[in-house]
Amino acid sequence: MAKEDKNKRATVHDATSKDGHSAKMKRKDYEKELRKLHLQLCQLQDWVKEKGLRVIILFEGRDAAGKGGTIKALTERVSPRVFRVTALPPPSDREKTQMYVQRYFERFPAAGEVIIFDRSWYNRAGVEYVMGFCSEEEHERFLGLCPQIEKYITDGGIILIKIWLEVGKEEQQRRFSARIEDPLRQWKLSPMDLVSFERWYDYSRARDLMLKMTDSKHAPWYIVRSDDKRKARLNCISHILSVIPFKKMTKPKVELPERSNKRKYDDQVTLDGRNFVPELY
Repeated sequence: MAKEDKNKRATVHDATSKDGHSAKMKRKDYEKELRKLHLQLCQLQDWVKEKGLRVIILFEGRDAAGKGGTIKALTERVSPRVFRVTALPPPSDREKTQMYVQRYFERFPAAGEVIIFDRSWYNRAGVEYVMGFCSEEEHERFLGLCPQIEKYITDGGIILIKIWLEVGKEEQQRRFSARIEDPLRQWKLSPMDLVSFERWYDYSRARDLMLKMTDSKHAPWYIVRSDDKRKARLNCISHILSVIPFKKMTKPKVELPERSNKRKYDDQVTLDGRNFVPELY
């Protein structure tokens, strides 16, 4: 009985390791909770389509904070026609001459769409500022205008959700080391990552200034601790579901019709002699 009580205490929410820190979430618990959230996301998707909602969710955070994995968890069970992920490359020579946020406006949602920005116009407040890709004046102007631009966006009826994923120093170092050692992760490691690792405190100061200047009532920042990737994904999805009001739509029951045998023929024999992929598995 005592053993059962001990197991009950090791729940998703209060499990702790021997050193007193929160224990990493187990995969079985994670997948169970994620399925529940995926069901709600499908219901949200139906609501967004039915009501013609326009939603922007932008993800920012330090390198290796888990943005890609969180976005994948958010979108893997919904339609890419509704939940559309946007990750813009560096600006072209032409785009460099445009108004800074212009190329992001082009990706904004129409009715019935959720646009997810994997990094966004806040590049100017982070990597561009820290790496010297923009001037002090451009950075200051962006921070001053950004709340006004986002007020225009939200006043226009777009739901804007801003997520900052915050990873600790030790965990970021562990993830970068894993990328260096694991051939399946090396593609994730860029020269910019190494510089961001070196300039931890520069990015911290840029983050704090960004939050100070752009955390507004109409477009607040929501910070997610992401040292435990699984918990971060669940917390993030749960929060998104909580800030977009939706109801479960009633759908008519669907039944498969009878296949017509009119003009029936052997449609497998007609494939004989075609080029099939070798069945190695």
